[in-house]
Amino acid sequence: MRRLFPVTDQTSADQTDREWSLDELAEAYAYPSLGPDGHWLRANMVSTLDGAGQHDGRSQPISGETDMRIFGTLRALADVVVVGAETVRQEGYRPARAREAFAARRSAAGQGPAAVIAVVTASLDLDFAAPLFTSPLVATLVLTGAAAPADRVAEAAKAGAEVVVAGEGAGVDPARAVRELADRGLRRQLTEGGPRLLGQFVAADALDELCLTISPMLTAGDAQRISGGPSVAVPHRLAPACLLEEAGFLFTRYRRI
Repeated sequence: MRRLFPVTDQTSADQTDREWSLDELAEAYAYPSLGPDGHWLRANMVSTLDGAGQHDGRSQPISGETDMRIFGTLRALADVVVVGAETVRQEGYRPARAREAFAARRSAAGQGPAAVIAVVTASLDLDFAAPLFTSPLVATLVLTGAAAPADRVAEAAKAGAEVVVAGEGAGVDPARAVRELADRGLRRQLTEGGPRLLGQFVAADALDELCLTISPMLTAGDAQRISGGPSVAVPHRLAPACLLEEAGFLFTRYRRI
């Protein structure tokens, strides 16, 4: 992996043209220091050169080996992974797993063995018999609104999920969801989309950081962008924090200004 745009001037010759260790990736993608009431929401997404956020409805075909290593590293650093229900269904989401390579780092940070998965849904149209709900290391959260279907809320609770109300209607208020998670001690937050959920976080000005992999592929077609849904009155400007390259893939990181 070659670092093209260092965050600091600590890059040395031995950090180029070789595969980085998981520990080096963890240092490069470490969350910023957070005060006692602080929280940080980062997104991790992948896009082709022509702007497609998926192919045939899934992100895996436009990803790559190093992208998946970074994907795993970001999960290993997070307290919680926030994901939309449609992405859970499309991608066949499973619980986050404990990884020995990150065990000491998580312990030192006061984190559990693996990140919590938090599913954002208005309808709770989810398969509660799936491993995401039946065999997580830590209980899966379901973020929904106060007007969500009562029978589905009861089904989620019966399956062992913790239902968190984060909206007054049926849906979730993105900014409130961030606060509700932080109030539970889940302050290092990661969202993996999909596009509609990311768009909601962007529109609510709740996103602090975007980790975007630019895949050296062209797909054409009408695939979604990485962010959809409501637009903002004025585009949000972010500042580059890091740029890595490997096998034609660019691994970018941008933070709010």
